Amino acid sequence: MSVKQFHVAVVGATGAVGQQMIKTLEERDFPISTLTLLSSSRSAGTKVSFKGQEVTVQEAKPESFIGVDLALFSAGGGISKQLAPAAVRHGAIVVDNTSAFRMNEDVPLVVPEVNERDLNDHKGIIANPNCSTIQMVAALEPLKQAYGLNKIIVSTYQAVSGAGANAVTEMKEQSKAVLEGQDHTPEYLPVKGDKKHYPIAFNAIPQIDMFEENGFTFEEMKMINETKKIMHDAELEVAATCVRLPIETGHAESVYVEIESDDVSVEQIRELLSNAPGVTLQDDPTNQVYPMPVDAVGKPDVFVGRIRQDLDRKNGFHMWIVSDNLLKGAAWNSVQIAESLAALNILK
Repeated sequence: MSVKQFHVAVVGATGAVGQQMIKTLEERDFPISTLTLLSSSRSAGTKVSFKGQEVTVQEAKPESFIGVDLALFSAGGGISKQLAPAAVRHGAIVVDNTSAFRMNEDVPLVVPEVNERDLNDHKGIIANPNCSTIQMVAALEPLKQAYGLNKIIVSTYQAVSGAGANAVTEMKEQSKAVLEGQDHTPEYLPVKGDKKHYPIAFNAIPQIDMFEENGFTFEEMKMINETKKIMHDAELEVAATCVRLPIETGHAESVYVEIESDDVSVEQIRELLSNAPGVTLQDDPTNQVYPMPVDAVGKPDVFVGRIRQDLDRKNGFHMWIVSDNLLKGAAWNSVQIAESLAALNILK
């Protein structure tokens, strides 16, 4: 019996996440009959290797999606808002890696390990959550299913690659300048379009995205609102503080959770997470075993360690969660969604 193959388009094919999507599609041997690579006009004409063949990147236009079955978008929210509806009109299912549609009521926001069933409710567009949200809910969903969740407090330690290639270049140039005693002028972080810019080299910046009126940043509100939507729990208490560190790739998170039960041990949580899909447990403090961003790069899993019970609350637990923000936090989760769509016979 032959495997059904699909016409797949990748929008933003020359960007960091787009490149990772293409690489992941190849590594996973996703059944592709035709691969269409799309980008802005300035990147059109670039050649990208896929399964030993050179594929020429084309300029993304509404008509680019004629005959496309699946379109993976990672070219910025403005492009998604402009072109995703056109892709759907031409019959494609869109998996969008921007924040453009995440909180739309009729758009499923999906992490396959958590809420794969929501794919059945799509109306053409499926949203990929924020990278920092993905790794957290993947690690916490097993606890929610087993013990219930009342509260989440998360502090993130996020890699510069989440802000784009220019920010990574700036970090490296700043670091070199500091080590050589030279001056440098920050231009990209914390937010390119904000009023002030601060150095990331040898620094920690407690701002990711713009500030909202409530004092939280947009990144923090994304984590709060997306977690509630993915877990189907509007009453879940969630608070976030998002911080940028001079790490190239790999987001880390310190997470405190309160479960509904008072008689759960650390060992029970370790056992639960050791069997959780998409999660790798690295938790042996006596031998200094715990997750670190440098070890997570290039790996698809979410890594969890430093699990310990709160000293004051029996139902409170602390843990440390790490994942590759460009892989599980973006490209791999998108391809996982594509694989789920095919396996569930939703992609036709």
